[in-house]
Formats: sequence, structure tokens, C-alpha cells
Amino acid sequence: MQRIIILDFGSQTTQLIGRRVRELHTFCEILPYDKYPVDDPDVIGVILSGSPLSVYAADAVHPDLSAFLGRLPVLGICYGAQLLSYSLGGSVEPVGTREYGRASLNSIDGKCRLFSGIKTPSQVWMSHGDSITALPDGYRPVASTDSVRLAAFEAVDAPVWGVQFHPEVMHTTEGFRLLENFVVGICGSRCEWTPDSFVESSVQELRATLGDDKVVLGLSGGVDSSVAAVLLNRAVGANLTCIFVNHGLLRKNEFENVMEDYNGLGLNVIGVDASQEFLSALAGESDPERKRKIIGGKFVEVFNAEAAKIGGARWLAQGTIYPDRIESSNITGKVIKSHHNVGGLPKEMKLKLCEPLKWLFKDEVRAVGLSLGMPRRMVFRHPFPGPGLAVRILGDITPEKVRILQDVDDIFMRGLRDNGLYDKVWQAGAILLPVRTVGVMGDERTYERAVVLRAVTSSDAMTADWADLPSAFLRNVSNEIINKVKGVNRVCYDISSKPPATIEWE
Repeated sequence: MQRIIILDFGSQTTQLIGRRVRELHTFCEILPYDKYPVDDPDVIGVILSGSPLSVYAADAVHPDLSAFLGRLPVLGICYGAQLLSYSLGGSVEPVGTREYGRASLNSIDGKCRLFSGIKTPSQVWMSHGDSITALPDGYRPVASTDSVRLAAFEAVDAPVWGVQFHPEVMHTTEGFRLLENFVVGICGSRCEWTPDSFVESSVQELRATLGDDKVVLGLSGGVDSSVAAVLLNRAVGANLTCIFVNHGLLRKNEFENVMEDYNGLGLNVIGVDASQEFLSALAGESDPERKRKIIGGKFVEVFNAEAAKIGGARWLAQGTIYPDRIESSNITGKVIKSHHNVGGLPKEMKLKLCEPLKWLFKDEVRAVGLSLGMPRRMVFRHPFPGPGLAVRILGDITPEKVRILQDVDDIFMRGLRDNGLYDKVWQAGAILLPVRTVGVMGDERTYERAVVLRAVTSSDAMTADWADLPSAFLRNVSNEIINKVKGVNRVCYDISSKPPATIEWE
């Protein structure tokens, strides 16, 4: 299959580049900057991402670009553009004029294929402290802003382009058009990457890989594992056994409700109540990274035990998606957060790992679910963390804290549905804070817990904004929580965006 390779130099928006390429129905793969697949004949173009580094700094990375430069179309973005210029003999320097945020291209060379159909002025998004001050021989400028003369450039006799701005972010108003010009117009993508094609090719690959082997799949009740289950069921049928584990940290009554939901999907599902085992293993643990690893380890223990009961199972399937893997490890070595199904798997796991959705972003998973004929209410269910309420209870976990948060969360989620707000937000939930606050109830002093309600809007979970829910709704939900949930006397609402915050608190 045709693919675009995105070499990651550590930019926070590298995943967004991938998202935009996928929106062009073109498969792409994000790889560390030094891992270009030299022998892959399906690569039709290369994109070099941004980076927090400076190309002239002692810790800068300068990989060998000769494997593709001049042979395949190349687009450098921000650091990627600076790297191209610097590596080929141009100059990159820290200058007095820095650009962060919105800027306007006031000059565009209409003959440049990368800017085909883009007119001036065109709003772009800048994020750089260094600037390209001189281009290498054989390169020429094709766009500029009021303060940055070399905002974009191209090679005269080779398929190489560089842009100082970020076309992948929504604030670059014609960034998608620019990427389309590169991926489709220049690289020649046939735009074959669609949900239907993914289902067809994945079923074929799964059948070839798994053969007659038996597979156990860990269901969480969320969209990722549910779509993975239906996809695998189409590929291997009766050889798939799904295991839904109650780790004691699900939403209120969720174990029973999810088991009922799966009845209509034709899946072979076993429900396992291991809540006491998980809660005992988590007792006294407050560190969020340790919580994730403990839960990941316990999940595998349960799966191994259940696989032994089934007899002959050789594969453990999971609903791991692309952002899970990238957030758990990036090329700078700085982990944003470990995902229990990525960083928590022990080396002694007895089953081979099968992750049929590992290349997909969240909205692509939903599209695949619809292609598989799954009900919309399941496909568009809000994301819920695999570790469940363990990462929404800040601090150590006790049965009483779980009870409090389940009750609070139930009131909040029911309120969203009853008021027609559930489908207007991407994700919502409640967080239990590790503090107590003074309150007054019935003329008596209380000293009870504080909770935070969190609701965000997003398209892919890579960036998110807080949902501006009606004040009357928040007031009513707050009153109901305080009146009905014993142990809570204060309700807050989180109005931070991602970035700088994350959607979850841990």
C-alpha cells in the first residue's frame, strides 16, 4: 500500500501531520528521525516534522537524508525545513524577530506546486525562535511574511520543499490544501486508505497471521476494544474469545450494562469479576504511572489464567490505537504518559500480542466501527481510560473513594444524556481530588471531599478545549451531586485546554 513516511524530530504536532495525511485517504507512518525504511518500495513521499531543538545546537540531530533526498518528494516543516537548509549549506540563526502564533503569508510564488490554489494573504501558524537566513545553492524562496523572508522554499531541480510554518494545525487556514498539494498532487497518492479498505485488508492480514490459532481479547467496553473485537470476529470467528474484566474501577453498573450490550454483536464474551484482586494490588499506591503498570500487569495475569481455561489460546488481542503508542514513547525520550496496554505489559507474558487497530487514530476507529455495521451508540461512546477510575482518583485508591466517584460520575453522565449534551462533547467524567474542604450542611460544619467535573470538545484527542456547558446545567448537576453523594461537599469544573493540560488528570 502507498504510504507517506513522517520522520519525527520530537514536535508536539507530529501526530497532527499524520492525522491530516490520513484525512487525505493516504496511509502514513510516523517513525523516529533515524529510522527511515530504506527498502520500502511503497513509500511515495517523506515529511520531516518540527522539533523543540535548534539545528545548530550541540544536541541537535542531523540524520543522513541521502536515502530519500532527491529521489522522493520531501517536505520539511519548521525544524524539518531548517534541517534541510542547514544540512545542504544554508544558514539558520537565532534572530531578533521570533514568530509564535498567527502570521500572514503576504507573498506566494504562484508557480510553486506546493502552493497551488493558495492566494495571498493566507493565515499560517508559526512556532519558531530560529529563522532560515540563507538558502543553499539550488534553492529559492516561494513565500514570505512581513517578518520572515524565507517562510517557504523549494529546490530548483529536485522535489524538495520546506515551510517555516505548521500546515497541520487548524490555525493555518489553507494548511490542508497545502498538504493535499504535496501528498496527492506531488507524491501522487491514489487516496486508497478508507475505512472499508482497512477492514478488507485487515481481515486478510489477520487470517494470514493468526491462521487457526485461538485468540483472547480484552474488552473494556470502550470503542477501541469493541471495534477490535468485531473486526477480529469477522476474521477468525469462533476462534475468538472476548474477556471483559471487572477490575472494580468501572463506572457505576458498567459491568452489567456492557455485558448486555455485547449480546447483540454476536461475540463470544466471558465476564470475569477480578475487582478484589485489582483493588488489593493497588492498595496504598498513589503514583499514576505505577497504577497503570500494576493494572496492565494484573490484566495480563487474568488473561493468561482465562486463556488456560479456554485451552490452546496463543494470542492476546487489544484495542491499542496509534496515539496510545506514540504518547507512551517518543523520540525525545520524554513519555507524556504510559498507557496500561502499552507500557504495562510484562516481559513474561505468555501470549503473543495482536493489535489490529494500532495504526488508527480515534476518529478512524469510529469510522471503521461504522463500516463494520456497529450501532452508533457504541461507536460514539465517550472514551474511557483503560485503567478506569484508578486514574481519576488522585492519590491512593480505596473502595469508599471508588463508591463516591462512581456515584458522582453517574449523576454527571446521566445529566449530559438527559439534557441532550452527551453527543456535543468528546469526553466527560469526574475526578476525585485528594483534599477535603470545609462546608456547611443543615447548619452543621462538614469536612468532606471535592470533585472536579471535566468535559472537553475535540476531534482526535490530540488537542482539546473545555466544553462550555450551560451554567444552569452545571448548577443543577452540582446540586444533585452534593445532595445525593455522601462524602462530597464541593464541585468544581475544569476549564483548561489540551495543551497545556491533558484530558485526564493522571
